Amino acid sequence: MDNVNLTDNFLIAMPTLEDPYFSNALVYICEHNENGALGIIVNRPIDMSLAGLFEKIDIKLEATAMGNLPVYFGGPVQLDRGFVLHRPIGQWQSTLAVNENTGLTSSRDVLNSVGSVGLPSEVIVTLGYAGWDAGQLEEELAQNSWLTVPAKASILFELPPEERLPAAMQKLGVSFSQLSDVAGHA
Repeated sequence: MDNVNLTDNFLIAMPTLEDPYFSNALVYICEHNENGALGIIVNRPIDMSLAGLFEKIDIKLEATAMGNLPVYFGGPVQLDRGFVLHRPIGQWQSTLAVNENTGLTSSRDVLNSVGSVGLPSEVIVTLGYAGWDAGQLEEELAQNSWLTVPAKASILFELPPEERLPAAMQKLGVSFSQLSDVAGHA
């Protein structure tokens, strides 16, 4: 399990993972290195739209088609901060490039652009993120808390949130109902 890099992969919470934040979660890993990991939960919309968020943070929404997009619970860390997973990467003040096409931005300039011209048009806006200290995610993987599968942009940006977890599971060739809530080791 040493030197594993799960950047640009999905984590699928196993039924044995009883943490209420992550039960039935699909997490997109944006960064994973020797210092730890950072991801966002991409299948948990909250009761707020982009229009509602923009009103709260005083950003004008001229690209009204974007207003109905949901805001997501991205994870239990920094719930008061917004994070925008988007494609294409673009040129923003604070962007973490996940791959050549996808970025995670935490600066306000990306939200201003979404509000004014609707770009980037493929966005997942979250409040909070999921974070792991050095070695913590590897330990959880060794405990069978997560399944991993390479991420697919179409799952992130083209499917509604309720279809993302089943689509990621399908990449593994299993459905959630086939997973046991009892871990085993050979």
